[in-house]
Amino acid sequence: MKDNGGIKMWAYESVFYQIYPLGFCGAPFENDGIQQSRILKVIDWADHIRKLNCNAVYFSPIFESDSHGYDTRDYTKIDCRLGSNEDFAKVCKELHSRGIKVVLDGVFNHVGRGFWAFQDVLRNRENSRYKDWFHINFGGNSNYNDGLWYEGWEGHYELVKLNLWNNEVVEHIFSCIKGWVDEFDIDGLRLDVAYCLDKEFLRRLRGFTNGLKEDFVLIGELLHGDYSQFVNNDMLHSATNYQCYKGLYSSFNSMNMFEICHSLKNQFGPEPWCQYKGMHLLSFVDNHDVSRIATILTNKNHIPLVYAIMFGMPGIPCIYYGSEWGAEADKKDGDHALRVSFDNPTENELSAYISKLAKIHRESKALCYGDISVPVLTNKQCIIQRKCDDERILIAVNAEDQPFTAHFDAGCGMADELITGTKHDFGGGSELPPYSAQIWKMER
Repeated sequence: MKDNGGIKMWAYESVFYQIYPLGFCGAPFENDGIQQSRILKVIDWADHIRKLNCNAVYFSPIFESDSHGYDTRDYTKIDCRLGSNEDFAKVCKELHSRGIKVVLDGVFNHVGRGFWAFQDVLRNRENSRYKDWFHINFGGNSNYNDGLWYEGWEGHYELVKLNLWNNEVVEHIFSCIKGWVDEFDIDGLRLDVAYCLDKEFLRRLRGFTNGLKEDFVLIGELLHGDYSQFVNNDMLHSATNYQCYKGLYSSFNSMNMFEICHSLKNQFGPEPWCQYKGMHLLSFVDNHDVSRIATILTNKNHIPLVYAIMFGMPGIPCIYYGSEWGAEADKKDGDHALRVSFDNPTENELSAYISKLAKIHRESKALCYGDISVPVLTNKQCIIQRKCDDERILIAVNAEDQPFTAHFDAGCGMADELITGTKHDFGGGSELPPYSAQIWKMER
């Protein structure tokens, strides 16, 4: 394990599996108030997740909410559409018994209109003891004709913004997080819209969660801007790498491998000006908010190759449930299309391939911690090098429908090809078959 600010971080050597529970379990979109133990379905998938060589599950919102989960009603109660707290505790126990960590979505920027404290404000107005938990103007009005105005998240007034400068709000959130550790033994949080969260709140959160578990991980949802403002020894351990997400698929769609390789070198390269050298950002090719990779890639032969780059680049790889076997979904059809329920996991050639990549990643110090360079780069091919003190790995990708022979100084004569378990000889050049990826562990 590698230390981050004195904290051991299991996440830096892990592969995540993301589940959007309300969709995964086929729950009704609106909260119907009927308790049903749908979340137990995860137990039926636990062996599939382990077979994929994923050793952490990130659950999108799971607590009582108005509809989609990000409109929380109660941070202490599992959504009744998913079951009871006891049901989810059982799920966590089953995952932990298989060596799989549990990370929950921490939705702390805003709550739903059904949140108990906001309901008290609507009933009691200026006399509510919770009026300062939100950003309220009793002289205005809302889109819902409440007779008061409140700040919503980015103009979405079904999402009521919390006042994270209010100590009572912070203490309530911290109390709930402690409850999640005590009741479910969770191992970390993914922080929704972390770019909206007050930085002082994040500092307090880091200090608080450090005291709960020494290896408790905090991963923020960040889109644009400077990630290092949030990912550092005082705040977050990691963040979603949206800056490379677009390049991962568009490099293949435009047959321009320069795009993703430029982004990777800009983020993680050896030069002192590189933005995120030494950081472990969360890597992904799709998630619950974007079109699935099998839909967005114009050439389906590129699906395995984009995963090879994702598992080979610096960061913590994350698989979105269903995409491991090539499920399709288009964002233009709405979020519900991205968050569907599958009766059972499907295991096929792609899922077996991803399982191999995940195992290779988890077992490689160079892939988890190494620096990056790109010794070979054309529009349609790239060879990415990851290197640490005692290991050197090359990820070779040919996105073209023709074979390609790479001539470069490999620095050694032979390598182990880790996907196929064969030997690779660099003499006379390295032939890359059409639509192929190879991972070479270089001889010392």
